[in-house]
Amino acid sequence: MDTDVIIFWAVLLFVIAFVINIYNHLVRIKHNVSKAWSNIDVLLKQRHDEIPKLVETCKQYMKFEKDTLEKVMQARNQVSASRQSQDMAGLGEAEGMLRMGLGNLFAVAEAYPELKSNENFQHLQHRISSIESAIADRREFYNESVNINNTRIEQFPDIIIAKGLDFKARDLLEFNVEEIKDVNLNNLFSDG
Repeated sequence: MDTDVIIFWAVLLFVIAFVINIYNHLVRIKHNVSKAWSNIDVLLKQRHDEIPKLVETCKQYMKFEKDTLEKVMQARNQVSASRQSQDMAGLGEAEGMLRMGLGNLFAVAEAYPELKSNENFQHLQHRISSIESAIADRREFYNESVNINNTRIEQFPDIIIAKGLDFKARDLLEFNVEEIKDVNLNNLFSDG
């Protein structure tokens, strides 16, 4: 066999193996992003199911706080809609509204000693707080996975395969500074 033919086949096999390796790596990264999103999605669903229970418990005690309870439910519905459509920008905004609404709800609940001492309320408050912490942890993992994905599909030579096989950049799940800052309890209880 001719040396040029052997070199040609060796180079061709190397290029094919190289392309397959890049493709497999891009697929693995893409699925890591999906897995990270699924972890967040499970927690969002769990919180989605807990919030009506919390609102219902609060309704029994907070007769004059209808507006606070409605805002929490509206934000919950916006989170759900954004979650289902995987609209990360909308989800980030809705999450901020929900977190603020829950913060307001828990702050207003301080004025109702019977509610604060209610075992069901305490359990739901603890459960939602735990889910919030888990969402924050999973969000960090999701954003790291998205960052790896987005970086790899823009790097050479991966960009050639990524563009040719329609690998897409994904959006980070970000919250605005105003939406994640602590609730100012003094503002909530000031007269004007």
